[in-house]
Amino acid sequence: MQVSKVFNPISFGADSTGAADSSDAIVNTINAAFQAQKGKELLPGINDLGGAVVDLQGGNYKISKPIRLPSGGGNVVIRGGTLRAADKFPTDGYLIELHSPSSDKADKKKRGFYYEDITFRDILFDSGFRGGGLLVIDSARIRVDNCFFIHFGTEGIHVKSGHETFVSSTFLGQHVNIGGDPDEKSFSGTAINLASNDNAVTDVVIFSAGTGIILSGQANILTGVHCYNKATAFGGVGIYVKLPGYSQTRIDNCYLDYTGIVLEDPVQVHVTNAFFLGDANVVLKSVKGVISGLTIVDNMFSGSSNAKAVVEVQGTFNQVDQVVIDRNNVRGMSVKSTTAKLTVVGKADKWVADFSPILLFPDRIKNVQYSLYVNGKKSIPLHAVTSTSNNKVVVEADRVVDGGVSVSVDQYSK
Repeated sequence: MQVSKVFNPISFGADSTGAADSSDAIVNTINAAFQAQKGKELLPGINDLGGAVVDLQGGNYKISKPIRLPSGGGNVVIRGGTLRAADKFPTDGYLIELHSPSSDKADKKKRGFYYEDITFRDILFDSGFRGGGLLVIDSARIRVDNCFFIHFGTEGIHVKSGHETFVSSTFLGQHVNIGGDPDEKSFSGTAINLASNDNAVTDVVIFSAGTGIILSGQANILTGVHCYNKATAFGGVGIYVKLPGYSQTRIDNCYLDYTGIVLEDPVQVHVTNAFFLGDANVVLKSVKGVISGLTIVDNMFSGSSNAKAVVEVQGTFNQVDQVVIDRNNVRGMSVKSTTAKLTVVGKADKWVADFSPILLFPDRIKNVQYSLYVNGKKSIPLHAVTSTSNNKVVVEADRVVDGGVSVSVDQYSK
């Protein structure tokens, strides 16, 4: 006998008007969906539910406690409705939680994956300024598509451990506005916190939060993210990349409006084709003093003519390796780069090309190329570079000539 695998909470007693608490009815609906099929597996220990669907049917459901999905299920879709936190919703909870009891083991080596191929689509998560929206722990291949997260007190989406959570075509904001809110300086919370590996955030708008996105795992990609937040002027951050080690992070084609990027000890990070507006910039923050494999190229920066640097360094980096910052389009801000060219002319036997206003790292010129030319038919004197200290290249000749030097430098090493 054929049995439908589409489940809806109204048939389990939920109130789709939002007047009464629907927490238990939705839990029972999801539990039924997780029993839809047995006998087939995805990852070991994860039951393939055969494409079961939990259809919220456009309802508006009041939630007083986190909806925790049963452990060990996959290939299921939850779609099409609104979940709103009740006044008594716990401030440390999330409206929906993929959180197995096995994930609470202290020894991470004894933990595995407990959810796979679960899709959340066309859902509004309203956390009521109390808890968070969605918690994903020890899961693989989770999709969040065309959703709306608002009024989160902690985080809109929090992913811990696991692999390959994809967030796409989604809007997130602690406060619902279109900018210009007089209380922007007091916004808090984090829209997306990815403390896991191999995730992608694509075509996402973050319109208000204390922090837009935190990345603390490896191999994460952000593409087409629009982050608007004037709270960053009061200590908030648009994108915060916390790198405990080998990271491999790409930030491509993003739009950072009044909100910048902080890269903590960046290792293998690529920032390109982004638009930084309203004095938004990139901050390189030293924790252990190591920076390696960083590329910031082909971006646009637009500021308010206050000479704020497009890239700035906080702290001291003792190890700098393979850093390229170049070809950025800058207006109303101060250019910073790891490569530069200057021409110095004049009748002299010594020419000084001062790169200190342009080069990012102090007193660090690793490579120099230069050419000396002489006006008229005078012979070329003997010449050489005699100093590169303090990011100034000094070229000296053995006699005075009417000419100049063209000098190219970079701070790239290895």
